[in-house]
Amino acid sequence: MTTDPAAAPFPYKLVATDLDGTLLRDDGTVSGRTREALAAATAAGAAHIIVTGRSVPWTRHVLDDLGYEGLAVCGQGSQVYHAGEHRLLTSLTLDRQLAGLALAKVESEVGPLALAVSRDGLDGEVLVTSGFRLQEGPLRTTLVADPAELWAAPLNKVYIQHPGLDDDALAQAARATVGSLVDVVMAGEGIVEILPLGLTKATGLSLAARRLGVKAADTIAFGDMPNDIPMFGWARHGVAMANAHAELKAVADEITDSNADDGIAVVLEKLLLG
Repeated sequence: MTTDPAAAPFPYKLVATDLDGTLLRDDGTVSGRTREALAAATAAGAAHIIVTGRSVPWTRHVLDDLGYEGLAVCGQGSQVYHAGEHRLLTSLTLDRQLAGLALAKVESEVGPLALAVSRDGLDGEVLVTSGFRLQEGPLRTTLVADPAELWAAPLNKVYIQHPGLDDDALAQAARATVGSLVDVVMAGEGIVEILPLGLTKATGLSLAARRLGVKAADTIAFGDMPNDIPMFGWARHGVAMANAHAELKAVADEITDSNADDGIAVVLEKLLLG
């Protein structure tokens, strides 16, 4: 797109976008229109930062394919990653003893859970136990026969699933049971996660923004799932996609078109025109 040189200045210094269901279309690509709108926003002086629930090992190939070289907030805020340098700048791990206690308490309330864990680091594996339902997508996993293997190395999150409860009900039950010990988020279909207490996308985004010299008041954020709620609370303006979860839409400042219909570009183009 082309912008009018006489148009008002772009009103934000930082454009924060979730990845799945937001920046990426359902086929895992970013449209030419959205790429062009983001390029125009950065040319107008804004930084673009990706903020995703994915941990670095299954984010970095997407960033490489996009030619993205800036900072990315990964792992629900636990990791700040420099895509251009392929370097992990910060990483927060989950206390494994505390996680085990939290899981025991949740299972005492709802019954047995299927588990998976995301190991820390640039090459951290995702280990899954028998019965864990994998979603379609880029998540590469290793099946473990002995659940004790899950706890053998530092982790940044634990995934939980229940044979009878849906994602929202499981997240609600877990939060009610262990919300004082750990954070529990619903990040997508089949993706309910246990995280360090107090960790959110807003945590990682604030750290990355500080590195860029940008404040919350300078930020517009785009997302689609309940795990984006803290990011919307931190940013000056939160934009939910048309395909977003109802909980996120309820707190959004604006609702745009879906990820399949260039919802990010729709908003940025209007802002660029002033």
